[in-house]
Amino acid sequence: MKKLALLCLIAGIYGCSSVPITGRQQLNLVSNDQVLSLSLQEYGDYIKTAKKSTDKTATALVANVGRKITDAVEAYMEYSGMDSWLSGYAWEFTLVDDPQVNAFCMPGGKIVVYTGILPYTKDETGLAVVIGHEVAHAVARHANERMSQQMLAQYGATSLGALLSKSPSAVSSIGQTVYGLGAQYGVMMPYNRKQELEADRMGLIFMAIAGYLPETAIPFWERMSQQAGSGAVPEFMSTHPSDNTRIAEMRKILPESMEYYNSIWGKNKNTTTQPKSATNNEWRF
Repeated sequence: MKKLALLCLIAGIYGCSSVPITGRQQLNLVSNDQVLSLSLQEYGDYIKTAKKSTDKTATALVANVGRKITDAVEAYMEYSGMDSWLSGYAWEFTLVDDPQVNAFCMPGGKIVVYTGILPYTKDETGLAVVIGHEVAHAVARHANERMSQQMLAQYGATSLGALLSKSPSAVSSIGQTVYGLGAQYGVMMPYNRKQELEADRMGLIFMAIAGYLPETAIPFWERMSQQAGSGAVPEFMSTHPSDNTRIAEMRKILPESMEYYNSIWGKNKNTTTQPKSATNNEWRF
């Protein structure tokens, strides 16, 4: 932590930020406006050529689950006094006809789900696990952090100040490397283990607030683990295999997300129940 604080001080300009929910300190050398601008450009280029699914039922389901998850995110951020954190975000959910077992979320809230992952999600709740996880990456600003780490490694702390203030093209170049849609790893360069675990934790909480039972994440990851065991590791878990270790970690963080679920929805939730009001401070985050 001291090393990170020192790096932030040396690099200057933007410094560090704290991830919502987890409170983890992260290196943040690039303004969110820059990241969102680059992301929107990359996403625009991608979506022009992407083959959108013609399955109206599945497309509507993706959009519906996404809306519930992001409504939960916005309610949590409002309750926590962090509305400004989501400034510039424009949530959008697209189902793309592609056999890859994958999904991704660009900074700012552009979420894409591939039809290839639907046999593993199976239903609305399974889809909530995937979308909650991807939305968490966007809320945690993991792409910003990854850009900052790459810039620090490539240019060194002593030259970052001059670089960021005088060379926007360098920021753009790093951005394309970090989350460019043509990356050799697939749609986006994979996140590291720490960021994946953080997205797991935040995603479970977001789906719990949205009214989806967090415990259902376990069977989803078990199905993904079986796919990995067959020798074909899905892109969705490329750097963080859904093996026994990940599932064990998931079980450790389930009690926290279940507290959110029970606090908001009660232990005997049914599909017609409405959540307590965040604006009336009835949610006990």
